[in-house]
Parts: sequence; structure tokens; C-alpha cells
Amino acid sequence: MNTEKDFSPLTPNIVRALNDKLYEKRKVAALEIEKLVREFVAQNNSTQIRHVIQILASEFALSQHPHSRKGGLIGLAACSIALGKDSGLYLKELIEPVLTCFNDSDSRLRYYACEALYNIVKVARGAVLPHFNVLFDGLSKLAADPDPNVKSGSELLDRLLKDIVTESNKFDLVAFVPLLRERIYSNNQYARQFIISWILVLESVPDINLIDYLPEILDGLFQILGDSSKEIRRTCEVVLGEFLKEIKKTPSSVKYAEMANILVIHSNDLIQLTAMTWMREFIQLAGRVVLPYSSGILTAVLPCLSYDDRKKSTKEAASACNHSLMKLVTPEDDEDEEVAGDTIPSPARPSPPACPSPTLYNESEEVTQKESADNSAVYGLPVTLDLDGIVQVLDRHLHDSTTGMMTRIAVLKWLYHLYIKTPRKMFRHTDSLFPMLLKTLSDESDEVILKDLEVLAEIASSPAGQTDASDSCDNSDNKLELQVPVAANASSKVGDSSPSTPSMNSYFYKFMINLLKRFSLERKLLENRGAFIIRQLCLLLHAENIFHSMADILLKEEDLKFASTMVQTLNTILLTSAELFQLRNQLKDLRTQESCALFCCLYRSWCHNPVATVSLCFLTQNYQHAYDLIQKFGDLEVTVDFLMEVDKLVQLIESPIFTYLRLQLLDVENNPYLIKALYGLLMLLPQSQAFQLLSHRLRCVPNPELMRTSKYIESKPAGAKRAAYAHMDYNDLLKHFDRVQSKHLEVRHQRSGRTDHPDRKLML
Repeated sequence: MNTEKDFSPLTPNIVRALNDKLYEKRKVAALEIEKLVREFVAQNNSTQIRHVIQILASEFALSQHPHSRKGGLIGLAACSIALGKDSGLYLKELIEPVLTCFNDSDSRLRYYACEALYNIVKVARGAVLPHFNVLFDGLSKLAADPDPNVKSGSELLDRLLKDIVTESNKFDLVAFVPLLRERIYSNNQYARQFIISWILVLESVPDINLIDYLPEILDGLFQILGDSSKEIRRTCEVVLGEFLKEIKKTPSSVKYAEMANILVIHSNDLIQLTAMTWMREFIQLAGRVVLPYSSGILTAVLPCLSYDDRKKSTKEAASACNHSLMKLVTPEDDEDEEVAGDTIPSPARPSPPACPSPTLYNESEEVTQKESADNSAVYGLPVTLDLDGIVQVLDRHLHDSTTGMMTRIAVLKWLYHLYIKTPRKMFRHTDSLFPMLLKTLSDESDEVILKDLEVLAEIASSPAGQTDASDSCDNSDNKLELQVPVAANASSKVGDSSPSTPSMNSYFYKFMINLLKRFSLERKLLENRGAFIIRQLCLLLHAENIFHSMADILLKEEDLKFASTMVQTLNTILLTSAELFQLRNQLKDLRTQESCALFCCLYRSWCHNPVATVSLCFLTQNYQHAYDLIQKFGDLEVTVDFLMEVDKLVQLIESPIFTYLRLQLLDVENNPYLIKALYGLLMLLPQSQAFQLLSHRLRCVPNPELMRTSKYIESKPAGAKRAAYAHMDYNDLLKHFDRVQSKHLEVRHQRSGRTDHPDRKLML
């Protein structure tokens, strides 16, 4: 330093001592400066005071010489002590050179800078608050200082500054929040600890309402919550806990909408539980205000539902979120807003980004909660359900093969709920959802399949589908449908039944076509789950609807082998399932015109499988017709599979389903064709266990002489008890049976490579 330079009013002795390498000499110089400044204060000579501070700052604190910088720091602290309560008038000049030394490469200089600033702040107290941002900025850097002495000094200064902020009511929170928002994203653990400690202090001050600015720092807090340090995570949990308590105390003033965006993007295991807990509280407190953000919420919540017991708490919180959010959807969300006759659709929102960011949606789409008790509107406008976004999220989870079972169930529950609450709007998405819902029928879980069937059944039976789905069958993808020939081989009496009953919409028939197509393409699905699926559909959509429509479709099916297999499956379900009890009773007596029409519809499709056709006749007590059919079995190819089906029919005759049939064997006079038909089955069977079973049953028939058909019985019209309703042309039914079996025989010959026809053919 140039000792010849004029440093007045500082004396040469003071200047020399400030430049000395010994701390004690610099301290003596500081005492002299303090004495000098006190005199200027007494004289009210602010010009000389500023001159002294300017010299200490520029010539010493900012000097290139390290000892000079140390002297300048202790000199500035001495000035502050001398100024006392008047130091607030010179704080900018006092603080800036000291903060510059915070960046010095010499750790001792950084320590002396902390010491000097501590003395300045201690004297000024509340007067330093206008300079809080620069002080906080400097301290945040020293919080991560590698030197332990510097860190210790900065911690002392930090505690002092916190005491000042706590006892003051003049803290400028508005000016501080932008700096806090910037520094909260620091990755340094010490800096994070420093920031968290300050947020905790500010939250505890009654006059500082940090909750208003929580949306600006919440994302950063959740970033810190994922820190690897347990201590930092624990402190951050305390801070978030305090904020959540404050939110519960003053729910009407909270900006839920802005913060909902932030919560859904945090899926890290360490912070997910807290995010789900917050989201649960938001949904319960804010209500329908969060509906515009429901797609983002579901994106975060749905995967958590498949967690195992290791994440039980997160799973439970997510489940509560999901349940609460679902309850917010009401029928009023199915109403369109109309302006000048045009429908305003719900705005589609983009899916959450893969990488966390402070904002989930565009700023133009963000909404804040109106400060009202009911939380029912946003910016004075009605809350709009983000239905398009929700459907997109649900569909994506169904398509994802890694989606857990409980998540898939939740997705299907959501779809069912939306079809119940908002059917008109949901039917706009049905064509896109339908293929995936059909594919879900192949799921490994019975519970998933059951929920899937509930959704499909609701689609098929909803009144909202009467108009929206009117063109769906015509415009659907051909790959999804069964091959239905333009002209059926059957007569007009057969299948002129409507594709769906009055209680169903046009999606019902489309569903039945595609379900049978899926069974045709996935035979394992038919074998393993076919009966389960059909039984559940009979409960959901009424058995008559299911069997009537499937029989109508199968009548036109070109794959005869599949048609035979499907008829066999349907027949087994009809005869054995408890869910079909009412339908069996309806068919058993054929006492109404409707039941007779249903029998004729089933019969013509059942002809794809001869044994199933006979069992249908047994069920409907058409014993003479059953006998006539069995007489024709001699003209059919008797295969092992055919005999196995006869064997199963014998087993069924011995089951509780056919108790009434076995009791009718007691009335030989009125049921001769029943006995003849059973004897016909007996003659078809080889002498197997089924043969022995049926033979033993027939030996129990009383007075075999009565089995002979008398003239009276021959002349008695068949089915006299149902003559008033039936009016069925049994000859026409037999001809139809012959035609179907002839076609089956022709197909079998083609498959076996035979071009010649056997001598014994069906008589057409």
C-alpha cells in the first residue's frame, strides 16, 4: 500500500497499524477509528463519517494486500460500533465491502468478514432488514463453506439475523420470496439445511404469512425432501408439516389449484408418501376446485395403488386420494356449456412431463381458488371436469402391460363411475376405449375381468348409447367383428329377431359380436374364462339378452367348428349355472309366446351341435322332437367327441337340473317319447359307465309295458299344454337341423381331404 497517500482523517499511525500482519496492532487501530468516528457523530459530521467508511472500504477492505483487507474489515466493524443507532444511515457502505470479502480465497479473511458483519448487524439490528436479501445471499454461500471456522462464524451471524427477523414486523416478504425461490433449488446439503431453517423460522413468525407464497417454493421443498441426508429430510418434513397445519386452519385462503400441479410430479419413493398425504388433504379441503387437475392427480395416484405392504402408507394415502377424487365427479359434470348454440368442450390438458418441473400445465391454463367458503368456482367460473385428460390417463394405464392389478381395477372402477355420472360425454370416448376393454377380458385376474364386464355392460345398456352409438356398428373396424354373411342359409322364420332387446342400445350387439370374435381368436380364453364371462354377463345384462343375441350371431357364423364349440359352451352354461335358473324356468314349460320365440332362436343355432340340440329339447320338454332328432343321429358321423358329449348329457340327466325330467318317467302314459328318447341315447352309447348309468335309470321306470305307444297317445297332439302359445312348426325345425348338419358334414369332409360323399347322407 502506498503510505504516502493521503488517508485523512485517518492518521498515519492508524493506517500503518491497519496494514500490520499482527491482529493485536490492527485491533488497536480499530479502537482509534472507533474513537475518531464517535467524535464525528458528536459533531454530526456525516461527511467525514462517509469519508472514513469510503477509505476503509476501497483502500483497505477491497485492497489486493491480505493484511490490508483484514484491517479494513475490523475498521468497518469499528465504525459501526461507533455509529450505534445511527449505523442504519450508512449500512449500504458498511455491508457491501464486507460481503465482497465473503468470496475471498483466504479462509481467514472469510472468517474476519463474518466477524465484521456480525458486529455491524448486531449494532444496526432491525435497520439491516432493507438489506436482508444481500445478507441472505452472502450467508447462503458461507453455509456450504469447507472451512469449519468460517461455517461456525456464519452460523453465529445466521442466528443473530434470525433473531432480528423474528422480533421485527417490518420484514419484506414480497422482496425476499424471489430469492428464496431461486436458492431453494440448490443441491448442496449445507445450503439446503440453511434454506430449510430459514423457512421454518419465517413460518413461525405470526406477522409473516408465508402460506400465500407456498406455491412458489413447494416444488423446491419437495426436491429437498428427497435429499439423501436424514437430518435434512427430517427438518423438511417438519416444515411441510407446519405448512399443512396452517392450510387446515385457513383452508379458504389456500391456492390449491396452483399447488396441485406441483404435487403430482413428485414420484420419488422418499417423497411420494408426503405428496400423497398433501394431495389427500387438498382434495378433501378444496373439493371440486381440483377437478381441472384430475388427470395429473390420477397419473400420480394410480400407480401407487399396486404397491405392496412395504409401501403400505403410501398406498393407503393414494387410495384415499383416489376415492375422494372419484366422489367429486357428479352428474352436473355431464352438462355442456353452450354459447350461441355451440358446445364448449372441456379443455384437454397435457399429460405430466417425465421430468419434474415446477409447473405441470401451461400458465394460461392455471387457475387459482376463489376465496369463498364453498370452494366451488375458479376465477368466478364453474369448475370444469378434465374428462378428456382423465380418459387419456385411464386408457394409457390399461394399455401399459406393466400396470399392477389393483391399478387396473381402479382404472376400470373409474371408467364405470364416469359412465354412470357422465354418460353423454363418456360415449364420445367409447369407440376408442372399446377395443382395449375387450382385450382386458383376457386379463389374468378374475377381479379385473369382472370390473371390465361391468364397464362393458354399462356401455351396452346405457340409455346414453341409444343415439351416440347408432353408427358405431357400421363404422367399426372390420377386424374387430365376426364374419357375418349377407345372406343366411336359414329361412326368414329363423333369425329375423332384432339385434338387441329394447333395454339394450346398439353397443350391445356390437359387444356380443366382438366378444364372440375374441372367443374365436383366443380359444384358451373360451376354455378357461368363457363360462365365467358369460355367466357374469347374464347377471349384468339379463340372460335372455345374452343368449338371444349370441344365438342370432352364431346362426350366421362361417366357422362351423367354432360355432359348434360355442354352442356346446352356451348349452353347458344354460343347463348347469345357477345364474341361468330363471331362464331355464322360462324355457322349461314354453307357456308364453316369448319363451317359444326364444326356444326357436336358440334351437336354430344349437343345431350346430346335435347333442346340445337334444339337451335343449329335454330342457324345454319337447320329448317327441328330441326322439325325432335322435333318430337322425344314425345318419351323422359318430366320433369320439360326439360320444363324449352324449356321455356328458347322460351325466346331466342325473343332475338336479333334470329332476323334473326324471320324475316324468313315472308318468309313462303321457311321456312315451321321453322314454323312447332316453332309450335312443342308450342305443347310441357303447357299454360304458354312462351306458350302465342310463340303463339302470330306465330299469327303474314302472311297468315297462306302458312304454308301448297306444293309439290314444299317438293321436294326442304333442305339447298340448302349450298349444295356445307355441304354434311351432317342428317339421321346419327338423329340416333346419338337417341343413346345418349337412353343412357340418361337408366341412369335415373338406378338412379331411375327401371329395367323395358317403353313401349315407342326410336327406334334405
